[in-house]
Amino acid sequence: MGNRGMEELIPLVNKLQDAFSSIGQNAALDLPQIAVVGGQSAGKSSVLENFVGKDFLPRGSGIVTRRPLVLQLINCPTEYAEFLHCKGKKFTDFDEVRLEIEAETDRVTGANKGISPVPINLRVYSPNVLNLTLVDLPGMTKVPVGDQPADIEAQIRDMLFQFVTKDNCLLLAVSPANSDLANSDALKIAKEVDPRVRACMRTIGVITKLDLMDEGTDARDILENKLLPLRRGYIGVVNRSQKDIDGKKDINAALQAERKFFLSHQSYRHMADRMGTAYLQKTLNAVRRSISKNMSASERINTLKCLVKTNAHWLLCFITTTLEATIAPPLL
Repeated sequence: MGNRGMEELIPLVNKLQDAFSSIGQNAALDLPQIAVVGGQSAGKSSVLENFVGKDFLPRGSGIVTRRPLVLQLINCPTEYAEFLHCKGKKFTDFDEVRLEIEAETDRVTGANKGISPVPINLRVYSPNVLNLTLVDLPGMTKVPVGDQPADIEAQIRDMLFQFVTKDNCLLLAVSPANSDLANSDALKIAKEVDPRVRACMRTIGVITKLDLMDEGTDARDILENKLLPLRRGYIGVVNRSQKDIDGKKDINAALQAERKFFLSHQSYRHMADRMGTAYLQKTLNAVRRSISKNMSASERINTLKCLVKTNAHWLLCFITTTLEATIAPPLL
């Protein structure tokens, strides 16, 4: 089974993951996936929306992501979205996708800032995306609000570690350029779970808010991987400002502005080809393929064996439930 085999395996396992999620079970898989981590105001949502080219994630103050969002991006000619919990419904209006995420979050956690480790599974089909599976995780916080428990920081940390401790999980560590990188929540997590030679073999640093730095300062040393170096380095991005978002600035226009920023900035123009959202997407896809390729055929087979063996009871439940719903009882 070559790299092509792994490309065919991942969609199959995605379907099995959906099957377990639909009956309330989380299958413990160690397959290539990308966990997006960062503080509350690091810019994670904007990075993910740039990948999709649509506004579709909830925004606001405090913890906005209160359940893990498993986001499967699938390249295809038609653009639409599907939720696992809304079987058979296709969303073509991405404002409705955002409203559904908010409603489904509140359904499980309540409307007053509660959190839950139960994921929301969302697939986005589009000609503008690369085939990637990302997990958007709640931002780290220390101060509880609303109905959040006093140990909210520990709860979020435990939730993050369910994903980021897996060897085949790539960490996308998002940190803002206008804050001290030494205090980055994302990098602290990365260095704890990925403490390998020259730090963090499976971590890619993403630096946001480069356009919001104080005049006369820049992040050149960070982006050149000289300050707090990572094995896979850092990639800078420029997201839309809150004013841009409020004014409904088109994401494609924002991506063009991002490209212009790097090409024209004195500190970054020499590395402009290694900066920006498009380069970040290509890098993630290449690293994911590399991880997949390094998994031997036996590891891939054992992954599926382990999945079925460990979750045999739940898989049987799912098959039985599906058949019962599909095959109508005979009329008496």
